[in-house]
Amino acid sequence: MTRLQGRGTPLWAKLLLGLVVLLLLVAAGIYLFLRGLTEPAGGPTYTLEVKPGDSLSRVAQTLEARRIVKNADALRYVMKQNGTAGSLKEGQYDFNGKMNLYQVADTLAGPARVPSITVTVPEGRRIKDIPAIFEKAGFDRAAIKSALNDASLSRHAGGQQKNLEGFVFPSTYEFRVKENPRDAVKKMVDRMEQEFTAPNVAKAKALGLGVRDWVILGSMVQAEAASNADMPVIAGVFLNRLRDGIPLGSDPTVAYGLGKDLPELDRSAGDFKKDTPYSTYTRQGLPAGPINNPGEAALMSVLNARRKLSDGRDALYFLHAGDGKIYVNHTYDEHLRDDAQHR
Repeated sequence: MTRLQGRGTPLWAKLLLGLVVLLLLVAAGIYLFLRGLTEPAGGPTYTLEVKPGDSLSRVAQTLEARRIVKNADALRYVMKQNGTAGSLKEGQYDFNGKMNLYQVADTLAGPARVPSITVTVPEGRRIKDIPAIFEKAGFDRAAIKSALNDASLSRHAGGQQKNLEGFVFPSTYEFRVKENPRDAVKKMVDRMEQEFTAPNVAKAKALGLGVRDWVILGSMVQAEAASNADMPVIAGVFLNRLRDGIPLGSDPTVAYGLGKDLPELDRSAGDFKKDTPYSTYTRQGLPAGPINNPGEAALMSVLNARRKLSDGRDALYFLHAGDGKIYVNHTYDEHLRDDAQHR
């Protein structure tokens, strides 16, 4: 019998071909499905806040619920494959529904945006004035006050005074939302410490001043000066009077010792004759402590004081005139003359 040729494709081949086609279709379907999971989910903009203890699993589920990603497991898988699953940081991350899965993963692996609040402490503010400033920024007033009354936070104030007067640096600060009040105050103390460089401390020592003495004198200059330009002149007068044993006669020290603001002083009520550890009318030398928190200009003016008049004599008296000028003299008679002419 002769064998017939060309009777068609064997059944097994047809079955194999069908299986291959089926597998290709399944593979294509899986590929399209998985690719679809990486595409933008179409949700609205969303800011995710990662808090201490939040896991990647929880974050991924939140992003799926907010339609930032289509599938939480897919996000976790991509970050594990990228080696960034452990990169989640505390803070805020900004997303929108137009981001694909890989962009979302990269955002989570990057730096978090830490929410902050700004607090400005002006130069010359007293410790008693600062809690109200922080309260307006959302801090607990009592907690800030308690920290400011802890002199041990400064190595220069601790053991010598009851609070941090003079040792919190006046500036604009950014603090984290819900920052620990004690940490916030310590940040200001640490910033003041930056002024106490070895060269600056050496300059103060050459003037016969320790760090705390320097700050005390800086606080007096801060309180007395109408402008930064006046500060070296006023510092020079105070330094000369200290050297010569002349009472410093600074009105702001009297006010501080009496617990008053400067405009509240009443000469007719005998305020300038009342003795306190801060009065530089009833006592010689520096007051018992700083009378406010001086800024950099006031501190540096002490180290770079102008102690001489244009004629070479020592500057020993100054007064602020109504025209905004400062008049400096060597003798008390000259001082009285200018006081009569310009006060």
